[in-house]
Amino acid sequence: MGVLTHTDGEGAVRMVDAGDKAPTVRSATACALVRMLPATFALAAENRAAKGNVLETARIAGTMAAKKTWDLIPMCHPVQLTHVRIDFSMMPGEFSIRVFATAKTKGPTGVEMEALTAASMAALTIYDMLKAVDKGITITDLRLLEKSGGKSGLYRAADADSLL
Repeated sequence: MGVLTHTDGEGAVRMVDAGDKAPTVRSATACALVRMLPATFALAAENRAAKGNVLETARIAGTMAAKKTWDLIPMCHPVQLTHVRIDFSMMPGEFSIRVFATAKTKGPTGVEMEALTAASMAALTIYDMLKAVDKGITITDLRLLEKSGGKSGLYRAADADSLL
Protein backbone atom coordinates (compact mmCIF):
# COMPACT_ATOMS: atom_id res chain seq x y z
CA MET A 1 0.00 0.00 0.00
CA GLY A 2 1.21 3.51 -0.82
CA VAL A 3 2.05 6.34 1.52
CA LEU A 4 -0.69 8.82 2.38
CA THR A 5 0.19 12.10 0.70
CA HIS A 6 -2.47 14.37 2.19
CA THR A 7 -1.09 14.38 5.73
CA ASP A 8 2.16 15.66 7.15
CA GLY A 9 4.43 13.93 9.70
CA GLU A 10 2.15 14.94 12.58
CA GLY A 11 -1.06 13.82 10.85
CA ALA A 12 -2.25 17.30 9.87
CA VAL A 13 -4.16 17.48 6.60
CA ARG A 14 -2.42 19.26 3.75
CA MET A 15 -2.72 19.81 0.04
CA VAL A 16 0.01 18.05 -1.92
CA ASP A 17 2.46 20.43 -3.60
CA ALA A 18 2.16 19.59 -7.30
CA GLY A 19 4.20 22.61 -8.38
CA ASP A 20 7.36 20.68 -9.24
CA LYS A 21 5.60 17.80 -11.01
CA ALA A 22 5.97 17.56 -14.76
CA PRO A 23 2.75 17.86 -16.71
CA THR A 24 1.73 14.59 -18.34
CA VAL A 25 -1.35 13.40 -20.17
CA ARG A 26 -3.62 11.87 -17.53
CA SER A 27 -6.92 10.07 -17.79
CA ALA A 28 -9.28 8.32 -15.38
CA THR A 29 -12.52 6.40 -15.81
CA ALA A 30 -14.94 5.71 -12.97
CA CYS A 31 -18.33 4.03 -12.81
CA ALA A 32 -21.42 3.78 -10.63
CA LEU A 33 -24.47 1.53 -10.75
CA VAL A 34 -28.03 2.83 -10.42
CA ARG A 35 -30.70 0.17 -9.67
CA MET A 36 -34.44 0.80 -9.85
CA LEU A 37 -37.85 -0.79 -10.28
CA PRO A 38 -38.75 -2.17 -13.72
CA ALA A 39 -41.34 0.55 -14.39
CA THR A 40 -38.85 3.24 -13.40
CA PHE A 41 -36.21 1.75 -15.68
CA ALA A 42 -38.73 1.84 -18.54
CA LEU A 43 -39.35 5.56 -17.96
CA ALA A 44 -35.63 6.29 -18.28
CA ALA A 45 -35.01 3.91 -21.16
CA GLU A 46 -37.97 5.18 -23.18
CA ASN A 47 -37.37 8.86 -22.33
CA ARG A 48 -40.78 9.22 -20.68
CA ALA A 49 -39.80 10.73 -17.31
CA ALA A 50 -41.93 13.71 -16.29
CA LYS A 51 -38.84 15.87 -15.59
CA GLY A 52 -37.39 15.29 -19.05
CA ASN A 53 -34.55 13.33 -20.59
CA VAL A 54 -32.95 11.50 -17.65
CA LEU A 55 -29.71 10.45 -19.31
CA GLU A 56 -28.94 13.73 -21.05
CA THR A 57 -29.60 15.66 -17.85
CA ALA A 58 -27.31 13.25 -15.97
CA ARG A 59 -24.65 13.66 -18.68
CA ILE A 60 -24.68 17.44 -18.21
CA ALA A 61 -24.63 17.15 -14.41
CA GLY A 62 -21.69 14.74 -14.48
CA THR A 63 -19.71 17.01 -16.77
CA MET A 64 -20.41 20.05 -14.62
CA ALA A 65 -19.45 18.16 -11.46
CA ALA A 66 -16.09 17.08 -12.91
CA LYS A 67 -15.29 20.74 -13.56
CA LYS A 68 -16.14 21.66 -9.95
CA THR A 69 -14.46 18.80 -8.10
CA TRP A 70 -11.88 21.06 -6.50
CA ASP A 71 -14.75 23.11 -5.02
CA LEU A 72 -16.25 20.01 -3.42
CA ILE A 73 -13.29 17.97 -2.16
CA PRO A 74 -11.02 20.01 0.13
CA MET A 75 -7.56 18.77 -0.88
CA CYS A 76 -8.18 18.52 -4.64
CA HIS A 77 -6.27 20.84 -6.93
CA PRO A 78 -8.07 22.91 -9.55
CA VAL A 79 -7.52 20.85 -12.69
CA GLN A 80 -7.77 22.18 -16.22
CA LEU A 81 -9.74 19.40 -17.82
CA THR A 82 -9.22 18.80 -21.52
CA HIS A 83 -12.12 16.35 -21.83
CA VAL A 84 -15.00 14.86 -19.86
CA ARG A 85 -17.19 12.08 -21.19
CA ILE A 86 -20.23 10.56 -19.52
CA ASP A 87 -21.67 7.33 -20.94
CA PHE A 88 -24.43 4.99 -19.85
CA SER A 89 -24.97 1.28 -20.20
CA MET A 90 -28.62 0.30 -19.98
CA MET A 91 -29.03 -3.07 -18.29
CA PRO A 92 -32.66 -4.08 -18.93
CA GLY A 93 -32.35 -7.53 -17.34
CA GLU A 94 -31.21 -5.94 -14.07
CA PHE A 95 -33.31 -2.73 -14.30
CA SER A 96 -30.08 -0.82 -13.83
CA ILE A 97 -28.06 1.89 -15.48
CA ARG A 98 -24.29 1.81 -15.26
CA VAL A 99 -22.73 5.27 -15.42
CA PHE A 100 -19.23 5.71 -16.84
CA ALA A 101 -17.28 8.94 -16.46
CA THR A 102 -13.92 9.71 -18.03
CA ALA A 103 -11.87 12.81 -17.27
CA LYS A 104 -8.68 13.88 -19.05
CA THR A 105 -6.05 16.55 -18.58
CA LYS A 106 -2.47 17.40 -19.36
CA GLY A 107 -1.11 18.55 -16.07
CA PRO A 108 0.84 17.83 -12.89
CA THR A 109 -1.89 15.97 -10.99
CA GLY A 110 -4.34 13.17 -11.71
CA VAL A 111 -8.03 13.24 -12.52
CA GLU A 112 -9.31 10.24 -10.56
CA MET A 113 -11.38 12.45 -8.27
CA GLU A 114 -12.88 14.30 -11.22
CA ALA A 115 -13.98 11.01 -12.82
CA LEU A 116 -15.41 9.70 -9.53
CA THR A 117 -17.22 12.97 -8.85
CA ALA A 118 -18.67 12.99 -12.36
CA ALA A 119 -19.91 9.39 -12.07
CA SER A 120 -21.47 10.02 -8.66
CA MET A 121 -23.21 13.25 -9.72
CA ALA A 122 -24.56 11.67 -12.89
CA ALA A 123 -25.93 8.80 -10.77
CA LEU A 124 -27.45 11.24 -8.26
CA THR A 125 -29.08 13.12 -11.11
CA ILE A 126 -30.67 9.91 -12.39
CA TYR A 127 -32.08 9.47 -8.89
CA ASP A 128 -33.34 13.05 -8.81
CA MET A 129 -35.01 12.77 -12.20
CA LEU A 130 -36.85 9.57 -11.19
CA LYS A 131 -37.39 9.87 -7.42
CA ALA A 132 -41.01 10.98 -7.81
CA VAL A 133 -41.90 7.48 -8.98
CA ASP A 134 -39.27 5.39 -7.15
CA LYS A 135 -37.70 6.55 -3.90
CA GLY A 136 -36.05 3.14 -3.50
CA ILE A 137 -33.52 3.68 -6.30
CA THR A 138 -30.07 2.64 -5.12
CA ILE A 139 -26.67 3.90 -6.16
CA THR A 140 -23.86 1.41 -5.61
CA ASP A 141 -20.44 0.34 -6.78
CA LEU A 142 -18.91 3.80 -7.27
CA ARG A 143 -15.27 3.11 -8.11
CA LEU A 144 -12.27 3.83 -10.24
CA LEU A 145 -11.98 1.48 -13.21
CA GLU A 146 -8.84 2.82 -14.82
CA LYS A 147 -6.30 5.63 -14.63
CA SER A 148 -3.22 6.46 -16.63
CA GLY A 149 -0.43 9.01 -16.53
CA GLY A 150 1.66 10.45 -13.78
CA LYS A 151 4.30 8.82 -11.63
CA SER A 152 2.18 5.82 -10.65
CA GLY A 153 1.39 5.00 -14.29
CA LEU A 154 -1.44 2.71 -15.32
CA TYR A 155 -4.03 1.26 -12.94
CA ARG A 156 -6.79 -0.98 -14.22
CA ALA A 157 -9.38 -2.74 -12.06
CA ALA A 158 -9.32 -6.52 -12.46
CA ASP A 159 -12.81 -6.55 -14.02
CA ALA A 160 -12.44 -3.37 -16.10
CA ASP A 161 -12.41 -5.29 -19.41
CA SER A 162 -15.83 -6.79 -18.68
CA LEU A 163 -17.28 -3.36 -17.85
CA LEU A 164 -15.68 -1.00 -20.37
